[in-house]
Amino acid sequence: MEYVRFLLSFRNVEDLRHELGIDVSHETVRYWWHRFGPMFAAEIRQRRIDGMRSSRWRWHLDEMFVKINGERHYLWRAVDHKGEVLESFAAKTRDRKAAWKFLKKAVRKHGGPEAIVTDKPRSYGAALKEVGADPRQETGRWVNNRADNSHLPFRRRERAMLGFRRMRSLQKFASFHASITSHFMV
Repeated sequence: MEYVRFLLSFRNVEDLRHELGIDVSHETVRYWWHRFGPMFAAEIRQRRIDGMRSSRWRWHLDEMFVKINGERHYLWRAVDHKGEVLESFAAKTRDRKAAWKFLKKAVRKHGGPEAIVTDKPRSYGAALKEVGADPRQETGRWVNNRADNSHLPFRRRERAMLGFRRMRSLQKFASFHASITSHFMV
């Protein structure tokens, strides 16, 4: 968990383990992370969803630009009122169809929110209209700061990893980075 909790590379974790007298290679750390990271994240996410499903809360939706091999892709994210990332979805486009897929996935997994706070792009309005949640949409100049601030830990980690090379690795990393990072926040 040191790999997620702190901005460490696999080799840094290897060095820390070596100082404690544990001989492990960075490839073993990488294997453990890819093997057990999603399982830990799924358990943390399931516990959080079970505890929050009965309450109705406010969602903050936002998208961020992520470069994969020099091409611009978008990571759509839903953040709750406490700042925890509920859902993330990687897409090549920033249109109504991508917003609709993201919203459908988030509503199916977490239930409908009381209010949805978004930025100004019209793709949100069109997607919310299709889902039937357009009367609950709130937009404003600084209303969506909670979602914008939730990007910061992801950006720090992305910089330490030197970016992404595939869309699949972005989606996989974004899904379990959010749940594990919010679990360790104090």
